[in-house]
Formats: sequence, C-alpha cells, structure tokens
Amino acid sequence: MKIGLLGHGVVGSGVRKIIDDAGTPYTKDLQITKILVKDEWEMTDERMTMNADDILDDPDIDIVAECMGGIEPARTFLLKALKNGKHIVTSNKKMLAVSAAELFEEAGKQGKTIRYEASCGGGIPWMSSLCRTRRIDTVTSFRGIFNGTTNYILSRMADEKKSFAQMLKEAQELGYAERDPSDDIDGYDVRYKVMLSCMRAFGTIISAEDIPVCGIRHISEEDLAWADANGYVCKLIGSAEDRDDCISACVMPVFVKKTDDFANIRLNFNAIESRSGTLGSCIYVGQGAGSLPTAHAVVQDLIDIQTGQDGACDTLMRTHTVNSDHKGVYYIRTAKMTVFNEVIGRRVSETAFLTDTVSLNEISALIRTADDDSLFIAEVDE
Repeated sequence: MKIGLLGHGVVGSGVRKIIDDAGTPYTKDLQITKILVKDEWEMTDERMTMNADDILDDPDIDIVAECMGGIEPARTFLLKALKNGKHIVTSNKKMLAVSAAELFEEAGKQGKTIRYEASCGGGIPWMSSLCRTRRIDTVTSFRGIFNGTTNYILSRMADEKKSFAQMLKEAQELGYAERDPSDDIDGYDVRYKVMLSCMRAFGTIISAEDIPVCGIRHISEEDLAWADANGYVCKLIGSAEDRDDCISACVMPVFVKKTDDFANIRLNFNAIESRSGTLGSCIYVGQGAGSLPTAHAVVQDLIDIQTGQDGACDTLMRTHTVNSDHKGVYYIRTAKMTVFNEVIGRRVSETAFLTDTVSLNEISALIRTADDDSLFIAEVDE
C-alpha cells in the first residue's frame, strides 16, 4: 500500500518513523513513497517534495495521510485527493470539523474512505471504540477530558497553588501549550473534538459553531480553593448527548467530585467516557497528544484501510444542537453579580456564587448580558 504523506512536523515525522521502522507485519506492508514539506531546509529525504501535486496526482499512491494542521491548504489538498480516487487519513481536527460535510460527500461519490482516529484523543483508540460499540449498542452520550494542555494547567494549579499565568507559562516551556494557546485555553480545541466525536458516536454532523464553549482563561486560585474545600476538582469537559431529534453538546469547566474517575486524570493525560445500553460506562485513558501517540493513531487508520476494515460506522446525517434541556448548578465569579440576581442560589464570596438549578441556555444568555471579560463559570457536579 503506497502512501503520500502531507506534512512532516511533529505528527508527520512520527508517522514516517513508525512506517519506515516496519516493526510489525502490518507496517511492513505500508510504504511512504512521497512526503510534502514546506521549506527547502526540510528536504532531507529523496522522497520529499514541496509540490503537493506530486502526491495528489500520482496514480500509484493509494492513500493520502494529512498531518499538516490548519484549515487551508489541507482541505483543498484532501478534496483533490478524494477526487483523484485516493483514500484519506487525517489528524487535523480543526479542518475536518469545519469541512466534514463537504469531504464526506465527496468520499461517498468516489467510494473512498475518510479516517480520522488521530484527530481526537491522540493515541487513545476512541473513534474506533465508538464504531465497535455501535455495532451492538446505541451510544447515548459521552463526556471527556479531551485536551491535555488544559488538564496539565489545572492539575499544576491545584498542586502548586499558583496562578493560571504561571502554569500556562510552564506548559509552554514544556511544549504542551502553543505560543498562542487560545484554541486550548478558550475551549475551541475541545469543541472540534466534541463535534467529531458526535459523528462517530451518533452518526450525525452538527455545526461546531453551535456548541457553546467556556474555557479556563479566567480561572483563579480562588476558584480552585473553593472547589478543593468543597470536595471538587476542576476539569475542562466536553460532552454530548443524543436526544433522538437533536444533540445536546457543550464545552465547559466542571467541578467534578473528588470521587469521580476524572478527578484522578492528571497532567497532560486525556480521559473520555462513553455510555451505551449493553456496556454502560466505558472510560478510555491515555496520551492525548505527542508525536508518536498521535502518529500511532494515524498508522492504525492506514492499516485499517489496507486490511479493508470499515471505519465509517454508517451514513452521516445532519442534525442540530439544542441545549434547552441541559440543566445544572453553576459556580460563577463575576464583577457584575447583579445581572444574575434571579438565579443566585448561594453566595460564596463577594464576587462568586452558586446558581439554582437552571438551564445552560438561560445562563449563556445572562453571561452575554453581563459582558464581563473576566467572568469564570464552571458547572458543579452534584
């Protein structure tokens, strides 16, 4: 099976290493014949090219594996690969979340496969596990710690009693956080992963833009101190539930009980839980990022295509997101407390309070009204 590799960065170089090392009978049957790189200085292998068409137009290449990142030109390259009759594998969550409908429509026309295990959960076999579950069960919901960067920051803040800014700086120095960490700390990375997980869990395509997001950018030592004193640990959680005619989904910090399985998921690890009729609760834990764990997931997809294993689950249907039934108790710290007077259940400080049980839609509307750039919110697990 001949493969064209788009991108030779952190993930792409890991894919090349695993396949070139040919450590198992399965990887020995894979061959990377061409590799797309961006710059002249990267041309260190005779297979490397700076022209994507050398890969996309090559009739001998069976699969295109995309590890470039970014929406463009990755989307355009993969669309052309499909039109040229090639299967595609991608680790690019943002591009796929934005372009899924278009790419899957083209794949259907061409009778080709799109696989994206590495786009969510790194080396955790989350997507393939959902497919296996759905062969027998209906997946009703999932929730998870989908982002290792934020989990590292929250874990270290709790351990060291230090500020968000200090722990973000540490995460950047260790390479866990990007120079611009916005996608991670504002929750957008998790939003993309929730959207893609809905595709596999429920067989539905929803718009990522319809998933409400609250990140951890404004979390303070005060918030974590209250959580700790009251038996909670803070985690950034992405979740979704199939409501038959719609999907309820959100991304939000959650104060989980210290007895919760997620409370003990530390540092840059991910943990994702699915719920279904026969299996009940299943939790998958592992490295959510990194060169070789993510590359491992890419190569698993390549082997599945090579061996003819179907990873599509079933036809994807479009549906919409509705969060009106999502109700909970929320911890909110804000300089504009009076905006929330009607939902305050109990004040915990001069600037923080717990709400009564209210809908996520109602809280979201009040947050927009408050227009407080320093507001922090977390759902409280009861």
